[in-house]
Amino acid sequence: MSKRERPNVIVFFTDQQRWDTTGLHGNPMGLTPNFDRLAVEGTHVYNCSTCQPVCGPARSSLQTGLYASNTGCPTNRDVPNPGLKSLAHYFGDAGYNTGYIGKWHLSDRREAVPEDQRMGYQYWLAADALEATSNSYATKVFDNNNNPVRLPGYRVDALTDAAIRYIDKNNNEAEPFFLFLSYIEPHFQNHLDSYPAPIGYQEMCQRNLWVPPDLMSLSGSTFGHLAGYYGMCKRLDEALGRIFDTLVSLGLEEETIILFTSDHGCHFKTRNSEYKRSGHESSIRIPTFLYGTELTGGGRLSQQVSLVDMPATLLDAAGLSVPPVMDGRSIMPLVRREGGDWPQEALIQISEAECGRALRTERWKYGVVAPDGDRRAAHAEKYEEAYLYDLHADPYELNNLIGKKRHKIVCEDLRERLISRMVEAGEPKPEIAPCSCTGTKTGPHNVDPKELDSASPYESTRIIPSEIEPR
Repeated sequence: MSKRERPNVIVFFTDQQRWDTTGLHGNPMGLTPNFDRLAVEGTHVYNCSTCQPVCGPARSSLQTGLYASNTGCPTNRDVPNPGLKSLAHYFGDAGYNTGYIGKWHLSDRREAVPEDQRMGYQYWLAADALEATSNSYATKVFDNNNNPVRLPGYRVDALTDAAIRYIDKNNNEAEPFFLFLSYIEPHFQNHLDSYPAPIGYQEMCQRNLWVPPDLMSLSGSTFGHLAGYYGMCKRLDEALGRIFDTLVSLGLEEETIILFTSDHGCHFKTRNSEYKRSGHESSIRIPTFLYGTELTGGGRLSQQVSLVDMPATLLDAAGLSVPPVMDGRSIMPLVRREGGDWPQEALIQISEAECGRALRTERWKYGVVAPDGDRRAAHAEKYEEAYLYDLHADPYELNNLIGKKRHKIVCEDLRERLISRMVEAGEPKPEIAPCSCTGTKTGPHNVDPKELDSASPYESTRIIPSEIEPR
């Protein structure tokens, strides 16, 4: 390192971004030239899944390297257990200046976050429920003393400007910095149930709209929302370019690690009556790359990687030890082509819409649901098989194979593998009942809307009882 012993680290974190918004994952609209370039030049984590397709639980995992069942935050209404160490603690203990900008979503307060709920971040410019304190052109966050700060511009740009100021200021410090930059885009604006893109961007995307096969087949809210959603993704990519340009102008691009990832995807009311909380690719598969130091030139990784693996990866890439308490593991051995034993599947925990679990392998998606369980619970004693998809033949999961006789052996194998991963994650060994259905249901389960709304004070979701049949 030319200026510091250890690299700087930036987490560029989006909210509710599908993997196939990016060119590298087949989107033909040219929304993400910066993502595509940096992922090609860096390390593209091609098969990255969230470990929990709900905002707060996913964020608790990314801060700690623990599954949400172990953070004390299995739903949006929860806060992480007191005393948990976060990325801010680990990097701070190693001499880093740590900063957080944007959406937090791990507090029991909607707006200003008490200092004891910030998990160790030194510099603070954030709001817990940024969707509640701001609109697309009116951003309000809170500083270290919980004074309100209003930032001008489109919300993506407002947070990006703040991040650039932070990077510039810390470039003059002797210590490296760890910056967690957390956007709310392309998450919907709750009180409007809309996806407000920058002025003119929705119209631009509408003229050249590409609709993924699952959204084309199942419809949902797709045709009212997708163009605005894409416009938000495009502006995020422009922000990524601005952050990288800042690093280049300061001579930091070779000594700064960048992680780009998201908390979960978006299915546009096709799998239940809101936007996520399911085990389908549209909910769980997220765009992810790492860039900088030895991650530059890492190529495309095809292994199954989870969001819960990212904290260990960042520490390892920065030359810090990975705490044994973490459930996730560093992907650096994969980057270094060191071989070794890497899991052949990713575990997904699902809450609120259902108490469920899913397993994603290179070929299969296998999901189970607790039929009578508390959807807010960290885990259940009993589950039933709910879906099986062949991702080779059906990558957009339109043909549920669960209950088909010819796939009985596949389900038996995946059932045992899922139980093993659940136990490995610290859950009690569950009972999973084979499916007695005919394989027609694609996902959603009966949910009382009032019950879910009560469980999710930050999100204006309305999940209603419904069943979606594949077409």
